[in-house]
Amino acid sequence: MVKERDSKGRSAPLGGALVAAPQTRQSVYSADDGAFSLALADTVHTLVVSYVGYEPDTVLLTPGKDVVEVILNIPRNLEEVVIARRKKSTEISMIETIKTERIGAKELMKAACCNLSESFETTPSVDIAFTDAVSGYKQIQMLGLAGPYTLITRENIPDVRGLASVTGLTFTPGTWIEGMQLSKGTGSVVNGYESVAGQINVELIKPFADEADKWLFNLYQNTQGRSEGNVVYNHKFDDQLSTNLMLHGRSQWMKVDQNGDGFLDQPMGEQFVGLNRWYYFSPKGWEIQGGVKGTYVTNTGGQWDYTRNTEQVAGKPWGFELNTQRLEGWMKIGRVFRRPATSMGLQLAGSTHSQDARYGTRRYDATQNSIYANLIYQSYISNTNHVIKAGLSNIVDNYNEKVLGSGYTRTEIVPGAFAEYSYSHLAKFNLVAGLRGDYHNLYGAFVTPRLHLRYAPVENTAIRASIGRAQRTANIIAENMGYLASNRQLLIYGDGSNKAYGLDAEVAWNTGINLTQKFMLDYRDGAVSVDYYYTQFTNQVVVDVEDPHFVRFYNLAGQSFAHSFQVQADYEVVHNLDVRLAYRWYDVKTDYAGELKARPLVAAHRAFANIAYETRSKWKFDYTIHWTGQKRVPVQHHNHSPDVVNGYSPSFVQMNAQVTKGFGENFEVYLGGENLTNFMQHDAILGAASPFGAGFDASMAWGPVMGRNIYMGLRYRIK
Repeated sequence: MVKERDSKGRSAPLGGALVAAPQTRQSVYSADDGAFSLALADTVHTLVVSYVGYEPDTVLLTPGKDVVEVILNIPRNLEEVVIARRKKSTEISMIETIKTERIGAKELMKAACCNLSESFETTPSVDIAFTDAVSGYKQIQMLGLAGPYTLITRENIPDVRGLASVTGLTFTPGTWIEGMQLSKGTGSVVNGYESVAGQINVELIKPFADEADKWLFNLYQNTQGRSEGNVVYNHKFDDQLSTNLMLHGRSQWMKVDQNGDGFLDQPMGEQFVGLNRWYYFSPKGWEIQGGVKGTYVTNTGGQWDYTRNTEQVAGKPWGFELNTQRLEGWMKIGRVFRRPATSMGLQLAGSTHSQDARYGTRRYDATQNSIYANLIYQSYISNTNHVIKAGLSNIVDNYNEKVLGSGYTRTEIVPGAFAEYSYSHLAKFNLVAGLRGDYHNLYGAFVTPRLHLRYAPVENTAIRASIGRAQRTANIIAENMGYLASNRQLLIYGDGSNKAYGLDAEVAWNTGINLTQKFMLDYRDGAVSVDYYYTQFTNQVVVDVEDPHFVRFYNLAGQSFAHSFQVQADYEVVHNLDVRLAYRWYDVKTDYAGELKARPLVAAHRAFANIAYETRSKWKFDYTIHWTGQKRVPVQHHNHSPDVVNGYSPSFVQMNAQVTKGFGENFEVYLGGENLTNFMQHDAILGAASPFGAGFDASMAWGPVMGRNIYMGLRYRIK
């Protein structure tokens, strides 16, 4: 008989215990009542009794005694078994229907991720380019298309759009970001109809997360006179209520002119951003989030001797000024029901944005007030292999712009409804089919269909395809502010209607296919990803800068398309040494006044490599190299840059590197360098000697306008 002793000292039968005679290799399991029976020779003197959770017991047999009772009363102390997997800083999900790159905070810390526009230095899917040579602003590009064609959301609420489509990338500090999800092509209809090239969803640090720090401090300083500080405070009152406070301050306090053209490479000024939000989780399934964010920015640049608020006329310094004030608030209300995979959520957001800009004698003052609402219901049909989402949305945008003395005022109201069906068959096949209908008060009713497919023929292989329609209103001035840094005349060929600037809405179809193959070689993980996307515009607001005297805006008459091909390989060469290689090819063309040409300032070829190594002693080494191919540069005035040959800029190489040292679990210092090759576009400002003359043009920035930059910083966490 085998028994166990419970916590109160009482014995009870123990079934399933293994009773073995080591000498004869005979064994038997005890029955439910603890009984067992073995026929043993007289030469057998011991039995071993074992059971999971207890120490094995050796029993000495007494000759002539046929009944043995064993009581296991000493719990076995098991050693901890840890199954660990090293999480990659960027991963591509194999099971999601839409190909999604998950970029973690670890990836962002590989470089000086001061804000969202600088968060993609190690991400080959996104290109970064200067908008012009005086404002210092950077713009992202995906699939060969400018940043406004990418839907940028903050936790699935539209964020960077409208007047902030370019400048708004700087309003989210990198220290605040917990991670991002990047997808190419048209996304889900649940998130709207505007996504043409893809979607970037930014996730901020959550105060209730188990790994969230109580305090996070970040300080940054570079050799170009830029100082930054960030503070993140997280507080969890209990399992139901939590909050966080995020503060950011930046100062550009030193004048820098590395290319020697007499103009500041980046404007001087300050930026302050603050955010506070609250989370509430009800035991009855309710989830509520609410927050507010304020942004204040002031920039002053231009010629070296320009001072703020001075008169700008010929013979005096040419200056650039941009002041921005932005206030936004949002709320999310969700309910999770007892029925599996069933929930309802309401997203609400509102913002007011005001900016005034001066580019020499040119003024651009604008305001935008926006309201967004999105109601989503999710459940399933028959079983959870068939999931349905449906809902209603409404977005209201009011714009008031005044540029070069002309006023443009409009209000856009777009109510809509959507439905999305998802089907899953084991782990092999997934389908997401969405349809939404919207009514635009300026452009009428339109329908947005989208389809995503995923097929996994074998383990670690995923083939995906997508097709969908997108529509957006082009904010032609805010999205092309860089052209104000010139003396080009702005010509808008509208039809005089109440449409935005009298121009039609932009409409595009995006089709894509991609393959993701993961593998293990020499016990280390690797992945290869290949994708191709084709974007075709049925209408586009063409920005025509082919004549050096003008910037023309008109509706597309002819073709406009973008082919995008990318191959990327990731592999852990040796333990903790990660290598990422990528190559991209773009063919982006548009009809300009009846002639099909390559889109200006877009490189057809790019190559990329990133090497990251981490030691057990908390040293981290990161190195990134970019090769950018030639870009077509439109015809300029007689003072054309000598670097541009036959209408194309030279190819160039840039290198970034960073070393980080951790001290314990809470403290890190980092030292890095950007543009270590010190490559600059020395003639970035044409006619710099005569900025009030007809030949002045700072909008043709095809390369970096700032040289080598060395920086250092620290991160300190309080748990």
